[in-house]
Amino acid sequence: MILGIQRTLPIGYDAVLAKLPDALKTEGFGVLTEIDVRDTLRAKLGVEFRRYKILGACNPPLAHRALQADIGAGVMLPCNVVVYENGDQTVVTAVDPMETFAAHDERLRPIADEVRAKLTRALDRLA
Repeated sequence: MILGIQRTLPIGYDAVLAKLPDALKTEGFGVLTEIDVRDTLRAKLGVEFRRYKILGACNPPLAHRALQADIGAGVMLPCNVVVYENGDQTVVTAVDPMETFAAHDERLRPIADEVRAKLTRALDRLA
C-alpha cells in the first residue's frame, strides 16, 4: 500500500535532494525542517539504515488559510516529504492531504486539494 504522492526516480539520492528544494519552491513551499533518519537511528540505536530524510515543507499562505479554517489543522503542518534510497533508484513521497481528515472537512477540502496539486507538480519536476 502506497500512502502519499510517490515518485520512484532513476536519479541518485544526492541529486534528488539537491533538486527538491527548488522543485518545492516553484510551488511556494520552503523547507523548514530536515531529519536525517539514517544518522538519527545510528546515534540513538546504533543501527545502520539506508539513506533516508524527512523534509518538512511549508507553503505559508496555504498554511495560514488552513489554520484560519480549523486551528487543529496544525497537526498536518508542515507537509512531510520523504526521500530514500531504493537500490539504484530514489523514492520521493509527499504527504497527500486528501488522505487526511482534511478531505472530510468542507472548510479544509479545497485547501487540501490545492496542496495536493502543488506537491504533485513539485514531485513531477524531479524527473
